[in-house]
Amino acid sequence: MTQDNTGLPQEIADRFTEPFARFLKVEAAAGALLLLATVAALILSNSAWSTPFLAFWETPIGVHFGALDFSRSLRHWINDGLMTLFFFVVALELKRELVLGELRNLRTAALPLAGALGGMLVPAALYLAIMNGQPGMHGWGTVMATDTAFVIGCLALFGSRIPPSLRLFLLSLAIFDDVGAIVVVAVVYGDALNWLALGLGSLGLAVVAGAARIGIRSIPIFFLLGGMIWLCFDASGIHPTVAGVILGLMTPTHGWVKDERLRAIFGRVLSYPSGDHWSGDTTERRDLQRASAAASETLSPVERLEMLLHPWVGFAIIPVFAIANAGVSLSVADVGHAVSVAILIGLLFGKPIGVLGFSWLAVRTGLAARAGGLSWGLLTAGSLLTGIGFTMSLFIAGLGYGPEMLSAAKIGILTGSAISAATGLLMLTWLTLRARTA
Repeated sequence: MTQDNTGLPQEIADRFTEPFARFLKVEAAAGALLLLATVAALILSNSAWSTPFLAFWETPIGVHFGALDFSRSLRHWINDGLMTLFFFVVALELKRELVLGELRNLRTAALPLAGALGGMLVPAALYLAIMNGQPGMHGWGTVMATDTAFVIGCLALFGSRIPPSLRLFLLSLAIFDDVGAIVVVAVVYGDALNWLALGLGSLGLAVVAGAARIGIRSIPIFFLLGGMIWLCFDASGIHPTVAGVILGLMTPTHGWVKDERLRAIFGRVLSYPSGDHWSGDTTERRDLQRASAAASETLSPVERLEMLLHPWVGFAIIPVFAIANAGVSLSVADVGHAVSVAILIGLLFGKPIGVLGFSWLAVRTGLAARAGGLSWGLLTAGSLLTGIGFTMSLFIAGLGYGPEMLSAAKIGILTGSAISAATGLLMLTWLTLRARTA
């Protein structure tokens, strides 16, 4: 029997790690973990451990040095620090799709962009109409965004029974309105501007652009520069997560080593005779190291960073954010609160009406085109799923509401997201069953 030497060597541990790695590649896993974190937060915040659990996230962490006091609560570090990486990855995904992916076609990209625009404007307008003149109007941004992990997790339940075009539409739409939501955060929910800090942050962005221009490719150096930019934005009055979006969109989309050079470098390594001669300070070892670097640098920085960070964001940062923010003490009074009702209506009705209506207008006017297999029935079911706000809704709610309204807002978000998920899943189930029996 011929031995296949084209793959990496197999070890006993691979029997356990490879199935686990395959599990992590299933997109539903991130949504499932997010759901577990949410349920855990709700149980703990309504149990005998409620007080210490909620107080834990207010623990101050930071640096005290004389008159300098740079400390924030643990929740603040999660919401403003870790979530910067979330928005960085969102921006990487958006740029990759626009430059390298299927959204390079303008009419294809126009459909989720139009849906995202409608999914932001209509629910916000509906929320403002309901809350007109009442306390809590400032929280209108809460109903604008779609939760990527939950939506893609819902689609993954149907596997190949739904076309890839629906997944691409909803993924692109969620990315577009995540970026739109963070723009709203920067403009509406920021503090008074500190122009010196903002200038230093802008200077840092210029340094990043210059470093990339002259050929610096060290990821640790760029992460160090990114951390300094984050500190400047944090002090500037603009929400620091904006730094993640800007840096993500600045990341190059082309690899440093072209295909021809990669083949030449590997050809030199393969020209050596068989044998164990890669150790020591030899030409062979230097050629092998060069081949290793070339293999890595053939991928664009956008793809390398997305591959590096996406698992951490999906399986660590977002669940931690959920368990830190989804905790709310349930009460009957909060369920019927005007803020809770307005958010529920905005997510459950405003999102699908806006997404579907603006998508139809874009197709009708010729600005956008529907991909193959993307029927209006599937678009309707997908638009219902966009009412799952969750991550970004909780994020903006923490900025837009005071403590007296935050619990009601969280109940509205959780209820609206749960009903939106249920209605979207039911319609997708009906559509797939009907297609199977047709």
